[in-house]
Amino acid sequence: MTHTGITLVPGLAVGHAHCSHARTGVTLIVPHAPAVMAVEVRGGGPGTRETDALNPINLVERAHGLALAGGSVFGLAAGDELALLLSAAGRGLPMGDGLPHVPVVPAAILFDLANGGDKHWGLEPPYRRLAQEAFARLGTPGSDGHGPIGAGHGARSGSRPGGIGSLARPLGDGLVVGALIAANSFGEVYADAPPDGTVGMPKLNRHKGFGRQNTVIGAVATNAPLSRAQALRVAMVAQSGLARAVRPVHTQFDGDCLFALSTAAGQPLVDDVQLTIIATVAADLVAAATRQAVGLY
Repeated sequence: MTHTGITLVPGLAVGHAHCSHARTGVTLIVPHAPAVMAVEVRGGGPGTRETDALNPINLVERAHGLALAGGSVFGLAAGDELALLLSAAGRGLPMGDGLPHVPVVPAAILFDLANGGDKHWGLEPPYRRLAQEAFARLGTPGSDGHGPIGAGHGARSGSRPGGIGSLARPLGDGLVVGALIAANSFGEVYADAPPDGTVGMPKLNRHKGFGRQNTVIGAVATNAPLSRAQALRVAMVAQSGLARAVRPVHTQFDGDCLFALSTAAGQPLVDDVQLTIIATVAADLVAAATRQAVGLY
């Protein structure tokens, strides 16, 4: 296992920005070229943007960027801003006749509104501005860090402060798998599996704000060539990494959402054995990155 972050995967850039006053932030993952992308949502309270476009049965083959943010529904503005920034840079689906390019930019948010930061932003929440700052930091030295940065700046996981975890592992033959996680789970994060069924279960009292302050969001990535269906399989298997690190997980009080990206340009696609290896390593990295995000790794 290496502590190198997700940008060890060739063809990816990451940028983080946060606001200490509001205790919230934005993380952008932008491939150098349009990437295959899929998503698996398992939490009961997700907040997402353009995830339907990633369904393998739908038209668009590749996506152009991914936004992760705090702020609940207000944080989805980070995806809007990333789409504008990419379009202004000439990136996206060409429409012709002088029309703007149209980027495909999914997004997911976590809930950090009740973390004590100043959220009295009226009609100007900070997420567009933070997306601009994160975009300016894409690919800069130190941009792929971990801890209380970006979308994880105001996060909390169980009894611990949350944050960002970012790890990668080379597989040989030039292939790499990586994971980036913003940990804000309802459940507790453990360095190892809880020893029995009672450990890790929070006291389920009803109280103000109960069940609205959670969610783990993130992405796994590889430079192995995947179809959209294969990327979806990777996302599905990688979600099991959360189950190894968090208890309870995928509750009605979380919006757990995990994306999978392939930065490879084309053929030949990996075979089923290679796919299984990639997905298994992705799950391992998700578990480790979740622990890293809260300081346990």
